[in-house]
Amino acid sequence: MILPIFYIFLVIVCILPIAPGVLGVLSASLSYMPSIGLSTFSLDGYLSALEWSGVSHSIFLTLTSAFVSTFVSCIVAFAILQATWQQPVWKKVEPLLSPLLAMPHVAFAIGFAFLFSPTGMIARLLNPFWVFEFPVIINDAANIGLILVLIIKEVPFLLLMSIPIMQQLQVDKSERVAASLGYQRHQIWWKCIFPQWLRKARFPILAVIAYSVSVVDVSLILGSTNPPTFAVLVWQWFSDPDIQLQPRAAAGAMILLLLCLLLIGLHRFLEWGITQHCRHWQISGRVGIRLPGLSLFVSLSGIVALSLPIMMLWSASQRWRFPNLLPTQFTLRFWESEWTTLFPVIADSIIIAVISSSLALIFALLGHEYKLKYRWHIPSILIAVPMLIPQLSLLFGIQVSALYFSSDSYWLWVIWAHVFFAFPYVFLALDGPWRSFDQRLTQTGLSLGKSPLQCWIKIKLPLLLPAILYAWAVGISVSLAQYLPTQMLGAGRIMTLTTEAVALSSGFDRRITALYGLWQALLPFVFFSLALFIGRHYSRRSHLNSTTRKVMSNESINNKSQHTHS
Repeated sequence: MILPIFYIFLVIVCILPIAPGVLGVLSASLSYMPSIGLSTFSLDGYLSALEWSGVSHSIFLTLTSAFVSTFVSCIVAFAILQATWQQPVWKKVEPLLSPLLAMPHVAFAIGFAFLFSPTGMIARLLNPFWVFEFPVIINDAANIGLILVLIIKEVPFLLLMSIPIMQQLQVDKSERVAASLGYQRHQIWWKCIFPQWLRKARFPILAVIAYSVSVVDVSLILGSTNPPTFAVLVWQWFSDPDIQLQPRAAAGAMILLLLCLLLIGLHRFLEWGITQHCRHWQISGRVGIRLPGLSLFVSLSGIVALSLPIMMLWSASQRWRFPNLLPTQFTLRFWESEWTTLFPVIADSIIIAVISSSLALIFALLGHEYKLKYRWHIPSILIAVPMLIPQLSLLFGIQVSALYFSSDSYWLWVIWAHVFFAFPYVFLALDGPWRSFDQRLTQTGLSLGKSPLQCWIKIKLPLLLPAILYAWAVGISVSLAQYLPTQMLGAGRIMTLTTEAVALSSGFDRRITALYGLWQALLPFVFFSLALFIGRHYSRRSHLNSTTRKVMSNESINNKSQHTHS
């Protein structure tokens, strides 16, 4: 009876808030907010939002940046798989995916700006040879910088999500059969593997679409400013001090949700056309494109890797004039002067991330165990709703609901919001290991008289500990990257590295911005490295213990046989 009770608590904490989130923003968009004196339904909020100057251009920027970044990310991810999967180089690519994914979007956006701004490192390197004006891709009108950052960050996510998919597709068998018909490797991948991969990668692609449509923090750093993307515009409406204008912000959040659903519908239509309806291209001969997947992966990894030393240089520079390649003077003055302010922010970020990730991990473990024992669970699509719906479209209703319970419990609501948004990632990170676990091991333990809890602790936990630690690190990384939940549920009273980095990136001193961005980038690496080290150390020790037991058992058998013979 204990497991069903905990599962009900999981549903209350991680699933049910979706309903007040959607209903709250929907009623507010219809100007029904009795708490501020609006008690009649109307469409004034939608009219006000659509009449805003430049709103159509903002919507266009959002749709184009989301569509282009998602489309290019899918092609690049497939190109990397085409060039490296089941090849020797894949053993070098796979370990790099977690560090690339661990880099928070905000930290990478800051490093990307330091690299590609008109006075950034790339412009400094090209200055002696470049005779034209350096192109502006930071805060440009076409959102090129935003699109590039989204692509670089989304490709590792799609690759990581593709690993269990590729293991299910039995690529080696498809290659052998198609090769016997005269097809080359790149032709086999386009004709046979791509349609299957596209269909099975539907959920990760939908998550990428939802994030690209609703991204605010990265858009504030790299996106166009006049007008901004629609998500940023809606966030500005939410931040308006006039509370009577909240219906306009809620209407904007609903429009943002509709834009997300529109792109999701477009993706489903294209997927259906490619895999079901227009299949003539699959039988149109031995035609296929050999994409430079490995060079693309090296380029993306190189840009991410360069962002860290650039931020380190900026944080320790006293004077760095353009076009000098290195600062003319170095100093630790900013580290020393900012440490008294920075340390509490780091401490708060770590506390929130560890608590929220630990709770999300406990809920995920309970969810998977309940699913195995009772053969029933909440549909995965419902668990993934926080990943598939723009955060702004949920947070406003959740924020209003939280005010009815307690208006000043900011820490409680921020931690709960981080649990709410980290839980789907942690749950999905554990899905593959839980599916692959051999349940006969547990059944053997039960047949020997052990209780279910003892079997879980003695058998299942040691075998799945590396996966559990990895999921915990994923939850911490997701929590450290949360911007909107911290701002809205914390009412601006709780400062984390993400909120401070975004605030400082808008025209503040580059050296202090680099300092906050550097710390935000380092913390996920620390936790991922810690999880990897503990997991490997525990696995190695378990292997040594099992080997020692086998050796001792063999020696005991040999001694007994010798004693019997004598």
